[in-house]
Amino acid sequence: MRKKCMKKQWSFFLCIVLIVAMALSASGCNGSSENGGDKASAGQEQTDAQSDSQAEAGTDTQSDSQTDTESDAQNDSQTDTESDAQNDSQTENEGSVLGEGDTKFDFTVVDQDGEETLFEIHTDKETVGEALQDVGLIEGEEGEYGLFVKTVNGITADYDKDGVYWAFYVNDEYAAEGVDSTKITEGDTYAFKVE
Repeated sequence: MRKKCMKKQWSFFLCIVLIVAMALSASGCNGSSENGGDKASAGQEQTDAQSDSQAEAGTDTQSDSQTDTESDAQNDSQTDTESDAQNDSQTENEGSVLGEGDTKFDFTVVDQDGEETLFEIHTDKETVGEALQDVGLIEGEEGEYGLFVKTVNGITADYDKDGVYWAFYVNDEYAAEGVDSTKITEGDTYAFKVE
């Protein structure tokens, strides 16, 4: 009877030690400490408590450290992949310099997800519409009020099918004229946004 009681107490004690070790491990992972000496001694106490509890419980510390190393490697790999994807996305969003000519202007495309692609347009054309059609950035249909733009930078927005359309902006304000009748003014910025 006494052995059972001692065994239960011993198991309870080991559980408490493991819980404390896990709590110290979790709180030590955030990297914030008021002074470095406390962090080092707390880390040493945590390591000692873990070693004692693992040795008493009969666990293999080598497999735990191997698991930690594998986990760190996976996290590093995932972070590198995400960073590369962001860099690729950023490069895509910067667009490019298109066209040839003496007049230049900035042109932005904002798709349905809010992603912006920036272009620098060089042209000798007189209107924004002519310049953008010349470099192949916009396509549309001639209508009663001029060019009705349906495709910008390869992205189609058809109001009849999707309920969205390409809105034309000059200096971040909704344009008063259509793209094909808006004269290019150097220094002005132009944009098409899906709305």
